Amino acid sequence: MSNPDSFIDEVTEEVRREKLYGFLRRYGWIAVVCVLVLVGGAAFIEYRKSQERTLAQATGDALLAAMREDDPAARAAIIADVQAEGPAVAVTALLTASTQEQAGDVVAAAATLNALATNSAVPEMYRDLAAFKAAMMPSDDESARTAALEELSQPGQPFRLLALEQLAYATLDAGDPEAAIVIMRQIEEDAAVTRGLLERVQTLMVALGEPLPTPVTE
Repeated sequence: MSNPDSFIDEVTEEVRREKLYGFLRRYGWIAVVCVLVLVGGAAFIEYRKSQERTLAQATGDALLAAMREDDPAARAAIIADVQAEGPAVAVTALLTASTQEQAGDVVAAAATLNALATNSAVPEMYRDLAAFKAAMMPSDDESARTAALEELSQPGQPFRLLALEQLAYATLDAGDPEAAIVIMRQIEEDAAVTRGLLERVQTLMVALGEPLPTPVTE
């Protein structure tokens, strides 16, 4: 019986092998395509990473070269021409605005910051910072500047306390020290106030004749 059993086993194995080969001939190309897609995708990702690193290095080198320029106006023009992508766009714009301000072109600096503040392609952190710095710029339209600071000083805004500080200064410049003190009290009583900001506010309040709060003793 061993020979017939062996023959049957061989036939069964051959049938299985033929079925496997048939399956591979019919569907094997799918596995090949999957492998090619995986290998190609990994190669493309590495290529993109390499391109991003190269661009970031080129942007950084260009910015460093621009910062060596002594003339602020020329430096601002060079920085504005730097090609950047991603977060580098925000850094480049902030440097451009800062250099424009140093060159005395406040209007151009404010325009650069406002453009960054409304650029949805950059992270929100940079947009908020640009909006705050734009509101700090000197302006002939004090009502618009005050409105911008009031919007930035709303609860939940990342630069709320700093915006309140600038709003207090603007109110004081407008000749309303009582209203300025009210704003500074808001800063003083906020749990998130930093030590440096608290000291600045309290120093100004003392200069305005406002007594500091008495420490609570246990």
